[in-house]
Amino acid sequence: MSKIRVNGFSISADGYGAGVEQSLEHPLGEDGENLHPWMVETRQFKAMYGNEGGAEGVDNDFTRRSMAGLGAWVMGRNMFGPVRGEWPDHQWRGWWGDNPPYHCPVFVLTHHARPPLEMDGGTVFHFVTEGPEAALELARAAAGDKDVRIGGGVSTVRHYLKTRAIDEMHLAVSPVLLGKGEALLEGIDLPALGYRVADQAMGERALHLIVARG
Repeated sequence: MSKIRVNGFSISADGYGAGVEQSLEHPLGEDGENLHPWMVETRQFKAMYGNEGGAEGVDNDFTRRSMAGLGAWVMGRNMFGPVRGEWPDHQWRGWWGDNPPYHCPVFVLTHHARPPLEMDGGTVFHFVTEGPEAALELARAAAGDKDVRIGGGVSTVRHYLKTRAIDEMHLAVSPVLLGKGEALLEGIDLPALGYRVADQAMGERALHLIVARG
């Protein structure tokens, strides 16, 4: 049976999933890049962008698993880019170049309509203005028997956690402190929603936790 998954979601030791003031210069907010060395230094991550080398080990295994078996994604508009409000034009095509690593339909939550954006490698960005539930239903239909991955940002993951839509969530706890930013789990009672820590593993640069429902 297909799952709704969160994978490779990095948080700081003090619980932040992004820094403040996201911008073109700081896609993950101020100091947000400090959350992700566990992933970006792996062989799998480098291979996704056509590069050689990279570290192997536990972190690489989790990075590889995070991209396996996916038929669709849902992400917030902030993950797609730094543009706010009405789209001034359609020139912004994401952070990832002409061949994003998704290679399947991606449903972007937004309040402002935009035509679908076809990229190299099979990625098609669909911009959904009807809300997160509508986006998830579209993603389920597009994924078929494969899984749907919920991408960032923090507010997107928080919404689907609160509605118990997420079946399994992989958190990578990086050994850094941000002090401020977007708190992933603040005010969310995971046990009351039926979630538990189902597995854990210590990687080379992060602690990996699998949080599952049921």
